[in-house]
Order: sequence, then C-alpha cells, then structure tokens
Amino acid sequence: MPIRRARPAVTLRASTCLTNHKIMSVVVTKSSPAVVAGPFDAGIVHLSSFDRCMGPTEVTLLLVFDQPIDQPVKTIKNALSQALAHYPPMAGRLAATGGDGELHIACTGEGVSFVGASASCALDDDDVTRSALLHGDLAVGYPAEYCSLIDPLLLMQVTEFSCGGFAVGVTWNHVIADAAGMAQFLQAVGELARGVPQLAVVPVRCEVQGSLPCLPPPLVAAMRSHMRVETEELATLDVTIPTSLINRIKFECGGDCTTFEAVAAVLWRCRTRAVISDGDHDASVPLAFPSNVRELVGAREGYYGNCITMQLVQATSGTVAGGEIKDLVRLIKLAKEKVPDIFQNSGADGETGSGGDRDQQQLAPPRYNTLGVSSWRNLGFEAVDFGRGSPARVMWKAHPTVGLVCVLCPPCKGEHGVTVVSRCVKPKHADAFVAELAALDV
Repeated sequence: MPIRRARPAVTLRASTCLTNHKIMSVVVTKSSPAVVAGPFDAGIVHLSSFDRCMGPTEVTLLLVFDQPIDQPVKTIKNALSQALAHYPPMAGRLAATGGDGELHIACTGEGVSFVGASASCALDDDDVTRSALLHGDLAVGYPAEYCSLIDPLLLMQVTEFSCGGFAVGVTWNHVIADAAGMAQFLQAVGELARGVPQLAVVPVRCEVQGSLPCLPPPLVAAMRSHMRVETEELATLDVTIPTSLINRIKFECGGDCTTFEAVAAVLWRCRTRAVISDGDHDASVPLAFPSNVRELVGAREGYYGNCITMQLVQATSGTVAGGEIKDLVRLIKLAKEKVPDIFQNSGADGETGSGGDRDQQQLAPPRYNTLGVSSWRNLGFEAVDFGRGSPARVMWKAHPTVGLVCVLCPPCKGEHGVTVVSRCVKPKHADAFVAELAALDV
C-alpha cells in the first residue's frame, strides 16, 4: 500500500459574518459565531500541575461523519447547550488569581463559540475533501498564537456537506482538557444529541486537593517549553503507515510491540534520515511522547482535566538512522517503563528522588532535532456518536504555530493502516521524509 502525501497547504483568510472560503474547488460558507451559554455558578477550578504543563495553547480536532443526521447544526448545538450544564468549566474563562498572576478557570457561564457552516463538496470527493480537512476552514481558531483570558475555552463548528455528511471541528484551550478529556466531553454531547437520558460517565474536573500528585517543577517547565509556539516553516503531511509494515515490525519484535511503538519507531528513523546530514552521526535526536497517567496516579473516573506527562527517549542520529526498527522499539519501551519513576517519592513540594525530572530537562537540544509523537487512538474519539454511528475519520488539524510533532489518528473507514498527520519537517525535507517512509513498505 503506497504512502500517501498530502497536498500543499492553502492559505485562508480569517472568517467573518457569512464569508465564503475557497479551498481548491471547495467553498465553505459560515454563519456568524453564536454563543452557547453555560451555567453560572461563580465557582473556580484551580489548575493542577498537569494543567500548568500545557499552558494556554490551541488544539483542534476534526470529526467527519459520512452518515447524515437530521439538522446536524441545530441538533449538535442543542446537545452542546445541554452538555455545558454537566461540564460548566467548558463555558468559563481563564482568570488570574490575586497578585501572583496564577491562573484558574472561572465558571462564568460566558459560553462556547459555535459556528454553523456548509461545504460545496461531498465527502466522497476524496482528494478535494482530504485537502479541505487538512488545510480548510472546517474549524474555528483563536485569533492569536496563545489563548487569552477573554477567549472562550472551547470553539465548535459543524459543517454540512452536499451529500448529507457533516464534520465537527472542535478547538480548545489545552488548559481545560487533554485529548482523553475532550473525547469524554464529546461523547457526552453525542449522548445528549441521541436523547440518552443519563450520561454514561459522570464528569469530574476539580480534583479534591492533593488527590493528584504534584509534578516536579523541572518537569512542568520542560513540558511547557516543549509546548511553545513554533517559528519554523513546516510542511503539513498526511500519511498512512500500512498495516502490513506494522505487522512485520511486531513479528520482528516477537510480538512484544504495540502499534504506537512500531509507528513511533518508523517515524523517528525516517525523519532522522531525512533531516540529519550523513556526517553528523553524534547529533542528539530525542523522541518525546506523552503518556496518559490517569490510572497510574489514581485520578477519579470521569476526570477530564489534563493528566499526561512527557517522556523522552535520548539517542544519537547514528543510532536512530542506522539502527534496526526493533532496536528503536526497545528504546521506546524502556522509556515507557520509566513513566512511574516520575511520581516515585514525589512529595507535596514537587521534589522527586527518581531522577526522572532531570531527564525531562533535556527536551531542549537543537529544537529541530526533537520529534514529538502523540497518539489519539483509543482515547474515545472514535466512539463519538451524534445519531448515526461513529466518525468515518478523526484527525488532528495542525496549526501554523505548532510543530515538530506527529499525531497518530484513529482508524479511518476503508483504510488499512495508521493515519498520521504531521508538522515535523521543513518543506525542503518533506520529499525525503515521505520517500524514507515509502522505502520501508517493500
């Protein structure tokens, strides 16, 4: 199965009231943003150390549904309004505490920004639709590189296609939730859209004081550094790592290999070969990946705040570019096994005796040499259902200010492999990166 290369990015102007945007041959017509208000309870949510790791950065998700439902814009907007009664922080705003500037979430009920839209194409126009998904105007974005205190914590757009299918674009401030938490919220919106009388999961956002461990300050600082705005010009690519290649790697590893480990190893080696010169065998080329630690730290069921840490795999370019994939898998597995060390002997002051925090401080070296790989598989996005079943496609929408990362997306209908959306190479390295990927599938 060939590796698929995305089309070049298309620059779009910002949306205003009922504007049209042409994406190749696609026209997306948007309504004026409406505010879906939430409950006002005057409460506040104190940010955990996990929340502070993320900072007010923007994340965008696209859910594509090929089975039509009745009036998707109206149906989902109404369900969103009902969901906010169960998730009041989503309708709140960030605010600063006292004179120290420490941020918290104020449950002001100011609401979520919601946009209804229509697209001129059908979802089975594959090439056009794929370009629209990657680079099109199917989601609402924040006006600046970072989310401000006055911005909604959640933005949503529902776009109807000419075939009756629809796409749901969700953009959120990372402080409010990680990907697993947002998947839980969207499942709740789906349940309410279907008329389910009671949510399957009772949401929890404000943990009892001390119930989540305090991450070591060096780790918080390192993760915030990794989340900083990207200034490099990077290529947005949409590729599929074939199932045949993944299965071959698992066989070579004696079955002791997950899909994530196999795909991360492939991306790490291929990108290193594409961007590092042949003579620079000693260059540091770290691989960073997040881990969902809800079970590890005993977070309560239904907790939808941030609960991830970043783990680092250190290696030289010679080791990564010249090594066997199974050896890179082994390095990734060893890093995953060290995740519990972050919390070992961790006290209220955030200090730890494990040394894991010292490893995290190494996230910095040459910025372009570092690759981040994240997985949105098995988090619950694939289970979101607004009335006619699960999405045909779930994907991360890359922002121009986010980079050096690859996101593994849930399976697409009709495709055999793992879809990866990435902004991890400069345009001059894009062809070499895709060629390296293709060379493995032989």
